[in-house]
Amino acid sequence: MDLARAAGISTQQVRNHEDAGVLPPVPRTASGYRAYDESHLRALLAYRALAAGHGSPTATAVMLAVHAGDTARAFRLLDESHAGLHTQRLATDEAAAALEALAGAEPQAPPGPPLSVGELAHRLGVRPSALRVWEAAGLLAPQRERIGRARRYGAADIRDAQIVRLLRQGHYPFARIRPVLDGLHRTGGPEALRAAVAERRAAHDARARAMLRGAARLHDYLELRDGCGARRAGDR
Repeated sequence: MDLARAAGISTQQVRNHEDAGVLPPVPRTASGYRAYDESHLRALLAYRALAAGHGSPTATAVMLAVHAGDTARAFRLLDESHAGLHTQRLATDEAAAALEALAGAEPQAPPGPPLSVGELAHRLGVRPSALRVWEAAGLLAPQRERIGRARRYGAADIRDAQIVRLLRQGHYPFARIRPVLDGLHRTGGPEALRAAVAERRAAHDARARAMLRGAARLHDYLELRDGCGARRAGDR
């Protein structure tokens, strides 16, 4: 299929996108074959570029709004997605500042004995099960009581858990968090932490570029649709 080849996807994917409403209505020939044209190619390219920057659900919703003639809704959806990226950037900045403070300070134990799972979970605002998951992933290594084997978290454990929570809030995977903690334990320096933050900021920039490419493709498609609509109105 020429359309699939031009878009760099399979024929089945084209049909899936057609069924999802990503493409405008596809006319059929007298013999029943689909007759795709330039508008379908531009719609498909617009969707794929939008999906790369905004995600498939938002890209689909945008294309459905466009095909329903509601471009105002399509623009609102894109604005919301851009606002979401801006919020993520601000969250990364706040987390980076907090992480720098945590990494640069000597771990301070709270008054009293080491914390239990429930006490630390309450302090961090997470479920106790989250701490157990982090431990299973090798991110935390609390001490165990000799009798009952209950977990106990000292100053360094609390500092590590705070760092894990902040990084998880920033959607860092466990595999990216582990070298940050390893670096702190080994050298006491925040270099790995700064590298992780820089990686996150680079991901924000890459997504912003993808959003720009999506906007350009969508603009091309809207220009073609508007031009075709004007020509049809003139013919009448």
